[in-house]
Amino acid sequence: MIDFLRGPVVHIEAEYVVMDVRDVGYRVFTPNPYEFVGKDGVVTVFIHHHVREDAIHLFGFLSREQQVLFRKLLDVSGIGPRVALGILSAGKPGSVIAAIQQENIGFLTKLPGIGKKTAQRMILDLKDKLLGDAGDGGLFSAAGFADGLPDEANQNAPGGIAWQEARDALAALGYTSAELDKAWTGLQDSVTQDETVDSLMKRALQQLFKG
Repeated sequence: MIDFLRGPVVHIEAEYVVMDVRDVGYRVFTPNPYEFVGKDGVVTVFIHHHVREDAIHLFGFLSREQQVLFRKLLDVSGIGPRVALGILSAGKPGSVIAAIQQENIGFLTKLPGIGKKTAQRMILDLKDKLLGDAGDGGLFSAAGFADGLPDEANQNAPGGIAWQEARDALAALGYTSAELDKAWTGLQDSVTQDETVDSLMKRALQQLFKG
């Protein structure tokens, strides 16, 4: 099984990137492909090699923590690779883990594809499994939630979680905080709870192009 790939990213799409590893192009699905914008040269992407009867997919992450959390999420009944990827696109690992540890149903149900029953299963199945030493894949500690939960306003606002990821990606493209704040002001009233990072990026770019 592939654990990581190392090489340049040569192509970026809305759902995946293509990595050139020794003249072989690997399509890697990732929570936020736009994180790779501006990452010139060789990058290391941690891989989950997912094999089904009808397909083989590579899911990639910029940190080992994301890779471990992705795999833990797959252990929860009702969460497949696409839903797990959506969770990581909408919330940073520390935010998701903190919500599970705090049994924060409200936060978890704002993640894409997660209803109340699935959120409850996440808490039941993962609360005691996410903390531990690196030997069993538990790379997180109780004090390690560096990115923590978003503030109350962002947590409760429609699309607030996804917007944080979209904002980071747009900032990587060179947009300033003032420009991004202005774009958010122009679109936030029409944002829904189901917004994705990709859709918010597209809508924010429309606002930015308007000037």
